[in-house]
Amino acid sequence: MLNKILISCAILLLTISVRADELTVNPDHPESYTVVKGDTLWDISARFLQQPWRWPEIWGVNPQINNPHLIYPGDIVSLTYQDGQPVLNLQRGTGQVVSGRNVKLSPTIRSTENDEAIPTIPIDAIQQLLERPIVLDENEIDQWPYVVSSYDEHLIATTGNTIYVRGIPENSDVVRYSIYRKGKPYVNPKKNEKDKDEILGYEAIYVGDATIKKNGDPASAIITVVDREVLKGDRLLPQTDEEISSEFIPRSPSSDMEGNILSVVDGVSQIGQYQIVVLNLGEEQGIEAGNVLGIYQSGYVVQDKIGPNVQKSEAQKAAELKDITENGTVISKLAYGVGQGIEAFNETFPTIANIQDKTEDVTLPEEYVGVVMVFKTFSKVSYALVMETQGPVHVLDAVRSL
Repeated sequence: MLNKILISCAILLLTISVRADELTVNPDHPESYTVVKGDTLWDISARFLQQPWRWPEIWGVNPQINNPHLIYPGDIVSLTYQDGQPVLNLQRGTGQVVSGRNVKLSPTIRSTENDEAIPTIPIDAIQQLLERPIVLDENEIDQWPYVVSSYDEHLIATTGNTIYVRGIPENSDVVRYSIYRKGKPYVNPKKNEKDKDEILGYEAIYVGDATIKKNGDPASAIITVVDREVLKGDRLLPQTDEEISSEFIPRSPSSDMEGNILSVVDGVSQIGQYQIVVLNLGEEQGIEAGNVLGIYQSGYVVQDKIGPNVQKSEAQKAAELKDITENGTVISKLAYGVGQGIEAFNETFPTIANIQDKTEDVTLPEEYVGVVMVFKTFSKVSYALVMETQGPVHVLDAVRSL
């Protein structure tokens, strides 16, 4: 009985929180949408909601639903209202309706083409980074085993070549290793000029894989996979069979977050949708996989050459007027009449007009330009996928809780 009461209270609190911050529905949303292969939960939700990352709020308020995030090609999604609140309904390929509030799913047998549920986000865009650790502390990577040479002392090695590795314990039973190269540092932006550079971690560039043939100092290994040539000094990290989750439930961080984009994985200058960025927010700050943050572009500094205007002194105006009238050019302008002549005079001779232009640097306001979702976290940094953009995104743009 107590468990039922606790569950009911939790549902009530969640419902209240949803209503306190109401979702915004797309005014041109379809009545229904049939899921096709290649869709993501984010894409489908964006058809119905202006904040697609908030779909769990209107699918997750009913504990009777058996994992509403599992949607398959052929399912039909529609939006209705209950008690004035938007509710996403799901009709399975069997024709069974699953409401966000009041219908329980029954087990069904699926055809082979519908065996895999659609992902939350495009997994292909982040698969490689999910499988490999690519942000490391300086001390950590320097302690790994390293390539000291290759067979015949070639400067570079490739698939099938033998390499010699130091730093592997002679009694180690680890056979499979991945090869990495120390990349660029991730440096925290300075808040003022007096601050010292703070290195949050280093990029670890994936080079390839190798299998140990014989332990020793040095050990010998065969290169089995290469993404780029293996060089002396490259480091080795044992491979693991750890299962990596690719399921993400988008949500706001549990506390207010604010940081910056440090880098983009592909090294481009402008960042677009489905590109991966590095944030200076990590586990130490409480960031988690699935957290959604807004991207904000800092306002540019522009020059205002129009105003504010400063009145000239009478002496300045008299001196400049004397210089101009000696050339006889003012008379023709004043011939149009007093009112028209003064206006034309000011247009033609701005240097002696009643006002003087003053150039001033003006910082434009910050602009919202998109959304990122964190998918992998490290101690001091995290990796995020750009889900939406409303303008160009750049390195050092701000990210914060929406």
